[in-house]
Amino acid sequence: MRTNLNPHPTSPLTGVRNLGILAHVDAGKTTITERILYVTGSTYKRGEVHDGTTVTDFDSQERDRGITIFAAAVSCAWDGHRINLIDTPGHVDFSDEVERSLRVLDGAIAVFDAVAGVEPQSESVWRQADRHRVPRIAFVNKLDRAGADLDTAVESIRARLHPAPLVVQLPIGAEDGFTGVVDLLRMRSLVWARDTFEDGPVPETLREEAHRRRRLLEEAVAELHPVALEEFCAQSTVSAQTLASALRDLTRTGEGVVVLCGSAYRNCGIEPLLEAAVAYLPSPLDVPAVRGTRGGEPQERAADPAAPFAALVFKVNSTATGRLTYLRVYSGTIERGEAVLDVGARRTERIGRILRVQADHHAETDRAVAGDIVAVVGLKSARAGATLCVPAAPLLLEPPTVAEPVVSVAVEAQRRVDTDRLVSALARLVEEDPSLAVRTDRETGQTVLSGLGELHLEVAVEKIRRAHGLDVGIGRPRVAYRETVASGVSGLVYRHVKQDGGAGQFAHVVLDTEPLESAQDTCGDNGIGSEVDFVFRSTVVGGRVPQEFVRAVEAGCRDALAEGPLGGHPVTGLRVTLTDGATHAKDSSEMAFRTAGRLALREALRAGVMVLLEPVVEVTVTVPDDAVGGVLGDLAARRGRVSGSVARAGTAVITATVPLAELFGYATRLRSRTRGRGTFTTRPTGFAPAPSKAPDGTASR
Repeated sequence: MRTNLNPHPTSPLTGVRNLGILAHVDAGKTTITERILYVTGSTYKRGEVHDGTTVTDFDSQERDRGITIFAAAVSCAWDGHRINLIDTPGHVDFSDEVERSLRVLDGAIAVFDAVAGVEPQSESVWRQADRHRVPRIAFVNKLDRAGADLDTAVESIRARLHPAPLVVQLPIGAEDGFTGVVDLLRMRSLVWARDTFEDGPVPETLREEAHRRRRLLEEAVAELHPVALEEFCAQSTVSAQTLASALRDLTRTGEGVVVLCGSAYRNCGIEPLLEAAVAYLPSPLDVPAVRGTRGGEPQERAADPAAPFAALVFKVNSTATGRLTYLRVYSGTIERGEAVLDVGARRTERIGRILRVQADHHAETDRAVAGDIVAVVGLKSARAGATLCVPAAPLLLEPPTVAEPVVSVAVEAQRRVDTDRLVSALARLVEEDPSLAVRTDRETGQTVLSGLGELHLEVAVEKIRRAHGLDVGIGRPRVAYRETVASGVSGLVYRHVKQDGGAGQFAHVVLDTEPLESAQDTCGDNGIGSEVDFVFRSTVVGGRVPQEFVRAVEAGCRDALAEGPLGGHPVTGLRVTLTDGATHAKDSSEMAFRTAGRLALREALRAGVMVLLEPVVEVTVTVPDDAVGGVLGDLAARRGRVSGSVARAGTAVITATVPLAELFGYATRLRSRTRGRGTFTTRPTGFAPAPSKAPDGTASR
């Protein structure tokens, strides 16, 4: 399989591969990473996920749960090449970690379960890699399992991911009898026993099938590659050298995907996978020059150690011993102690130390050059997505996109004295993971933590508990209801008289209350007493209430809007008219009329007919065609009103208006109904009348 296809023989960057491992949860990504480290001599012992001894799953939560949660970077050497490898999470709740990793990778290995084929998250990460134009090869894992079938898995790749799968291996044995593969390029067999493999001729029993599959591979490549087609037409065959060169080209253009197979747990197939990664996936010199902007003008910067320094921050990790900032260096060279410019923040900082990363272990180095993935110490403010450059030649790179949070929980410290520590811990969480968001609800007073899923939030809260030693309580966020007037009152008379000795208080007001037109449609987030939510006017004539007292009545009415009679929710959509009043020569004052306005409006609201309003949001749901019926039924059960549905290439985009209170838990429900392939976004649209009894027990009347 080794073929010298190096177009830049004099550059050391041709020996660098920045790769990621992508797959659905439990497809074997971490095990493959572990075996790569073992085969390349980076570790002396094979770690196991079930034993909690893997290198990349070093976090205590990852070992407890048996899944990858945080993207981890490692490095190893193979056949004169340096491979920087990022093991990414496979659970949908941590897709933002995958997004930020793909932004800085040159290639990827997509892992598929030989029994399940393309699974929902496999499809999601494949689409993410498509958006970033990251070349991939595929590895069909777990061929030793009962029910494993390479052809079925390959067909699912063809049907659901739509590249041309180019299978370069034939399994030797099936299920528990799987022992090795036939390399269809060299037409040799590789059989594994313990930690070694034997290279030999193709077994007699598989010779005919191997030749048939080699022919299919040649035909598939000839259909896509002009040089291979020319050779195939001239000689009725394609040489191994031409095949290897064509596979390399097709991989890097994305027209085809090379498919290998094996069993990582049994250590079968790792060496050929490494050979394929080196042969077919690009080096930093093989990908287009990084693009950015300088002074608003587009500019490119080549992967050249002698060019001006430019790097992208893709991960930040705050530890007890300091702040680690993970970089992909795209151009230039940086040495420890040098100053760098955070272009977005327009702030200059100094690099304290540069570290080669091996998961949670680090080795200090003097410098980093174009093509490196390293961590640095000393940067205090750079966030994920920040561009670091030499101050003399700034270049702003496009940051990774950040997914919008869809699930929220209320968090609070169980002990009041820990409140400030909780605020600090939450700020550190958001700094490390941009897909988390923290806000304080200005109406309920709750601290709300939002993320991409329930497991995402559960991991975040548990991290606060373990890393900061805080006892944190979580709960369901309260919905911010409103109250409005369905039918007001006319001529409500209120007299405020108070005599405590000395100057007294006297105010006499007459009020009319009525609903604003389209109040339920105009209630927005612009706060209590805004021009849309509340209108006050005076029709008093003859100076019966002086203008300064009219303003005091209006202020008192605004005070009363803070708590309605139904459940103490803010009142909105109300028009109040001051029609009459009276004053006292000595005892009337602005304070007296403000008090009268507040108490009069409270009494008027109790006398009128009130309606409870609940917040509603516009939900846009993207689901596969085969899940539309179930999703529509679930939206209807949540009191949703569907306003549109558009078909787009095998998916449907459904738009509906749904009460916010009904969306708690919807992310998990949607993923269950769509096998993890459904996504949704929300946009607040205002308020609508709530049922006769709201979820919090408040009743309309």
